[in-house]
Amino acid sequence: MSDHSTDFYQSLEPFSAFSEVLDVRHYKPLPEDWLVAVTDVVDSTGAIRSGRYKAVNMAGASVIAAARNALQGVAFPFVFGGDGASFAVAGEFRAPVEQALAACRTWVREEIGLELRASLVPVGDILAAGHPVSVARHTPAPDVSYAMFSGGGLAWAEQQMKAGRFVVGEAPAGSRPDLQGLSCRWQPIRATRGIIVSLLVLPADTDTERFDAFVADLLAELNDSPGGGHPVPEEGPPFAFRSPGLELEVKASAAPTGRKRLRRWLMFLSAFAWFLGKTGLRFKEFDAAHYRQKTAANTDFRKFDDGLKLTVDCTPEMAARLEDMLGSARAEGVCRFGVHRQDEALMTCIVPSPYQDDHMHFVDGASGGYAQAAVMLKKQMAEGASVL
Repeated sequence: MSDHSTDFYQSLEPFSAFSEVLDVRHYKPLPEDWLVAVTDVVDSTGAIRSGRYKAVNMAGASVIAAARNALQGVAFPFVFGGDGASFAVAGEFRAPVEQALAACRTWVREEIGLELRASLVPVGDILAAGHPVSVARHTPAPDVSYAMFSGGGLAWAEQQMKAGRFVVGEAPAGSRPDLQGLSCRWQPIRATRGIIVSLLVLPADTDTERFDAFVADLLAELNDSPGGGHPVPEEGPPFAFRSPGLELEVKASAAPTGRKRLRRWLMFLSAFAWFLGKTGLRFKEFDAAHYRQKTAANTDFRKFDDGLKLTVDCTPEMAARLEDMLGSARAEGVCRFGVHRQDEALMTCIVPSPYQDDHMHFVDGASGGYAQAAVMLKKQMAEGASVL
């Protein structure tokens, strides 16, 4: 085992200010002996049209939970994309990661009724195709970190997945990944400033200097708005008396024979957390107010993986201003983008323990979010390709 390769991600010096997300000093190339995993839900837009927003997000986040549990505490870079997720691991972990991905594919099809694609791409192949892949570690709060990817390698790996290459097949029928910690008990979070905006921004060409300058301007505009556009109130989201994602969590956490008992237990936990939140009481080491505040601080609402992804709460005027900036940048050949507006945000979580502060929360728009923004983005990309 190569300690350098295995410890690569953990050894990265983290940065806390998201305004530094394009600072090349924070990024290091992935080791050539690593693997990049890419996944997505097939026809996620169709599922979203059917109202299955939560199921799509749960399928996407399941990949991260399964990989975390398969690696048993080894730190690795990952990014949640709404209808899928991507991550990278040392090559020596191929077997457990491939098994986890295969089991996720089977579980998503059998239990959620969606199709999950997955590919495992060697970094060496990505580099041989001429696409660098570098990673940085962003810490929005002291106890969590989220990976940022740059260089174009991740986008190339996703293209290979959609072309049917480097495929991870499904596990045998009835296989289940270890999804311990995967949770979705929060109510949808309503916009407090007017609109929840899901935003995807990609460079239009190889002129990264112009793109980087534009992204810096866009982030500066958002930073001047209340809360920097954070979609979760500073005090945290309200507890749900009855979790709207309860059935999905039941399917993630138990075999069919044990679901009735688990369903009752999760209903009790949701109601009890709601009660503690309303009364301000504590139970043993669990402080509901503290947990809610940490949820807000730990939320992953800004990310960069070969492009900017944001889920922000802003006024209609700010949303219009952002769209004007994006439209002008597109006309100048700086970027391509996708935007989707909605009234609420959705949260999907990985909570190793409610008594610790390292719980992670992935946020997306509640009526399609990133997947709907991607429809607009793909249209722009197709239009650009037709011109060339």
